[in-house]
Amino acid sequence: MTTGVIISTYNNPRWLEKTLWGYMCQTVKADEIIIADDGSTDETRRLIGKYSDVLPLRHVWHEDKGFRKTRILNRALAEATADYLIFTDQDLVPRADFIAQHTAHARKGRFVSGGCIRLPMHISELITREDIETGDAFRISWLKARGMKTGLKTLKLVGGERFSSLMNAITPAKATWNGGNSSGWRADLLAVNGFNERMRYGGEDREFGERLVNMGLKGVQLRYSAVTLHLDHKRPYVNKEHLDMNKRIRQEIRREKTVVTPYGIKQDQDAQER
Repeated sequence: MTTGVIISTYNNPRWLEKTLWGYMCQTVKADEIIIADDGSTDETRRLIGKYSDVLPLRHVWHEDKGFRKTRILNRALAEATADYLIFTDQDLVPRADFIAQHTAHARKGRFVSGGCIRLPMHISELITREDIETGDAFRISWLKARGMKTGLKTLKLVGGERFSSLMNAITPAKATWNGGNSSGWRADLLAVNGFNERMRYGGEDREFGERLVNMGLKGVQLRYSAVTLHLDHKRPYVNKEHLDMNKRIRQEIRREKTVVTPYGIKQDQDAQER
């Protein structure tokens, strides 16, 4: 089995670099890492070039015409060659066992949903390459010493296979496709025709997962095992009209039990005209 990672990005090379540091420290290495770039400037391109000698990076880019994450993800998915694909974002620094956890739980007929620890901005800024390489940034004591409020959510960092498995089993959170930390077999992701390009920000990843479920796949919860640190950032692209539209699309998907979107990697003529 070969493994690929698809990282979405848009004009945040500082956070992307910290995320790439995480992939340099993985106990199980990726066979390919595709940066799905929704129209960033040349600064991001230069950053990718800087790390291309130490990571198996490929840069898939299109022009900036507003939020078109689903379209660039489809391009990345279409160009991927690995058997098994992990999807994540520019602002999610993976723990050293991140790829190992995803691949260890890869099974036919299912997809995997991981978790994250949301960091405040001041800690996001503080984290260095050394903090990631040593694993200190993933220790509760390190975060607490820097002003992080600890609680139930930071239990994801406690570690230990027995504890993590127990928490994965008893958590009330449903295993949905989380675009920042999910994985599946490339053949399954292509079978549903990739992401729905009508979707804008807000639930666009959930819609994708709902079609995988409609196809018969089961989501597996790994939120306490496949862990990332979520670096803080603003969301100027949030739009209520788009959120309402996405909600209607998802309701339609669930009602009609849709599996293959006509607005995905391959689009029929009717879809293109709508």
